[in-house]
Amino acid sequence: MLTGGGDCPGLNAVIRAAVRKGERHYGDQLVGFVDGWRGVVEDQTMALDVERCRGILPRGGTILGSSRTNPYKVADGVNRVKSTFAAQSLDALIAIGGEDTLGVAHRLCGEGLPVVGVPKTIDNDLSGTEVTFGFHTAVQIATDAIDRLHTTAESHDRVMVCEVMGRHAGWIATYAGIAGGAAEVLVPEEEFDIAEVCEFITRRHESGRYASIVVVAEGAKPKEGTLALQSGETDAFGHVRLGGIGNLLAEEIEKRTGFETRVTILGHIQRGGTPTAYDRVLATRFGVAAIDAVHENAFGSMVALQAGQIVRVPLEVAVGELKTLDHHLLEVAEVFFG
Repeated sequence: MLTGGGDCPGLNAVIRAAVRKGERHYGDQLVGFVDGWRGVVEDQTMALDVERCRGILPRGGTILGSSRTNPYKVADGVNRVKSTFAAQSLDALIAIGGEDTLGVAHRLCGEGLPVVGVPKTIDNDLSGTEVTFGFHTAVQIATDAIDRLHTTAESHDRVMVCEVMGRHAGWIATYAGIAGGAAEVLVPEEEFDIAEVCEFITRRHESGRYASIVVVAEGAKPKEGTLALQSGETDAFGHVRLGGIGNLLAEEIEKRTGFETRVTILGHIQRGGTPTAYDRVLATRFGVAAIDAVHENAFGSMVALQAGQIVRVPLEVAVGELKTLDHHLLEVAEVFFG
């Protein structure tokens, strides 16, 4: 078993559930690879059993550690992965991760390795499943922050910009924006016009409302030519390191409207801490379903949530296309803009 990519609340619940059913029901012996695919490449493991997993259900993060290592970008990485499978006498591997981690799993399945996937992405942008664990916890954290920002914004007649996670999809921003009563929500799926944003805010303040919360996803982009963005370094999967759109946005809003504007970047706060009850239950269901899939030789599949039921979908479906925001949900948020 391994956990790859960014951590999120609920990972330990998946591990605990898979270990519990695997050991007690099937009589399995389980091991965890340390730090995602890096552990598989380097054959670094830790023992996993019921006793080791006691007390981890409410803990955030992952007891296995994680990384963004890509075996296909490491010298002789794939052959080293195959050697590890042989050295450990593995019957199967459960890979818990998002698009990148499961993308590697899908490619390795094509090379004959027995892998089952569990969907994990805090952005909720993985196809094949209605929701991923960690997402609802992130939304709750962001909503709590927005609630707190409202009071200080009202006290000082300020505009508050709250930057949340969301590289390619605005699920967190939109859910938290609706739940927190945001005046504006900016998402990667729709390029924004900074002039329109400032116009809405000005109109709002002129109407007597003296505080505005703007929620912006880290991957939100302005319309071409309206605001310059800086490019950052990339990781092993070619993703640019994001973060900072909130600062740029706050500076521009204050300059154009004259209203004092402050920014709060939630960043990794959204990833850490105790998972909500919903995410604990969903992660537990995924863990149990994953070990069942292993024993039914459902390799090359990912467990998923559809219509309230846990099902299996091909890994190629999960990683083939990102699940972007439902436009109808954004239309709900837009009712309250300005």
